[in-house]
Amino acid sequence: MKQIITVFCLMLLPSIGLAGDAQIKSVRLWASPDSTRLVFDMSTPAAYKLITLDNPDRLVVDLESARLAAPLGTVDYNNTLLQSIRSAPRNGKDLRVVLDLKNRVRPEIFMLNPAGEYGYRLVIDLYDANTAVKTANAATSAPPSPVPPPSITINDKTPDTKALDDKRYRDIVIAIDAGHGGEDTGARGPSGTNEKDVTLAIARKLEDLVRKEKGMRPVLIRDGDYYVGLRQRTQKAREQKADIFVAIHADAFTNPNARGSSVFILSERGASSEAARWLAAKENASDLIGGVELGGKDKMLASVLLDLSQTASVEASHDVASKVLEGLKEIGDLHKPHVERAGFMVLKSPDMPSLLVETAFISNPAEERKLQDEEHQQNLARAILSGIRTYFTRSPPPGTKLAALAARRHIISEGETLASVAGQYGVSVEKLRITNKLPDEQVKAGVVLRIPGDG
Repeated sequence: MKQIITVFCLMLLPSIGLAGDAQIKSVRLWASPDSTRLVFDMSTPAAYKLITLDNPDRLVVDLESARLAAPLGTVDYNNTLLQSIRSAPRNGKDLRVVLDLKNRVRPEIFMLNPAGEYGYRLVIDLYDANTAVKTANAATSAPPSPVPPPSITINDKTPDTKALDDKRYRDIVIAIDAGHGGEDTGARGPSGTNEKDVTLAIARKLEDLVRKEKGMRPVLIRDGDYYVGLRQRTQKAREQKADIFVAIHADAFTNPNARGSSVFILSERGASSEAARWLAAKENASDLIGGVELGGKDKMLASVLLDLSQTASVEASHDVASKVLEGLKEIGDLHKPHVERAGFMVLKSPDMPSLLVETAFISNPAEERKLQDEEHQQNLARAILSGIRTYFTRSPPPGTKLAALAARRHIISEGETLASVAGQYGVSVEKLRITNKLPDEQVKAGVVLRIPGDG
């Protein structure tokens, strides 16, 4: 369900603190489906300490030599993990902020240096502790689907609806990740267009198109203006047992003439560093890679298993990225004529093909205008889907509806006859001819035949 995003600020009254004190100038609150982000905009950084208390659940944040620029105003806490926020001076020079919680949370707190239009910021991320436990259990109990092996090519446009409706087969799950969000606006175009808004618009259009595809199901990683951590993005895709992860971004460069679309997959260096992290982290001892549990395995064997999974994932990523690049070429310029490689965090999942699409250069005035245009956004979504469809039509994951369809197709080889194909599948020549609307029993090499379900 789409969440309402709440943003609030303090009135910027004249400073009431002493010289040298850190001033909290404004406070912003962002709500996502499973977390809440609280951001304190500060004049200077301040030392802080976080204390977790229960009965009732609350967090205490002590800031050294800090003051509010104005009292906290009325805040709408709907759809957040917060019940209320209170503050008071402490020890004559410090500030204590109390966050009353609706239930137990897992907090993360950190200070950010100035960036872009923002100054120093103290960020507090709150994650529902109950949801975190369920997620951890799901991650270890339900292994992701392995990277699909190559399969036959299907060019037939009239799929067997019986296979598509068969409950024994599952849909291919497409994880669509709109880059940035919330506090993280991403790149900004010359006229002020935020990357986070463009990526979400394209992601939603791609979601609509995928939903209409037979045998496919979309999953939006971010469905609102809120931030999702980079590792959380791939974790959310894994929880949904996604078969592919597609990140959508809009590039930027200092040269406003830079233009064109790009498609990235994981670099070899990025793959190696991520494999090392997975093997070194104790909390990943029970992670499942391609259905094989690493916990308890010999270190060398675990390394080999992970390397095989990562290699297969990168190869599959390159295959589907090439298809997406071909689709993008049909609607505009390409920044590079080939698939590029980089160590983007969201591409590092070893258990599913992952690609990052830079739709255009938002820093280019002409391309910024195109990214604002809904028709162009729709064309970008269609191009991305075209590449995904082509890949999965040729390489459907086992157990999916598209794989079931592929099993009932046959590509005529040189020298084959309709009679030999009918004998191979145990169907009559006449039924084979009628099903494929053939005028006679003559058939050419390369033709894809639909195999009827009975003789």
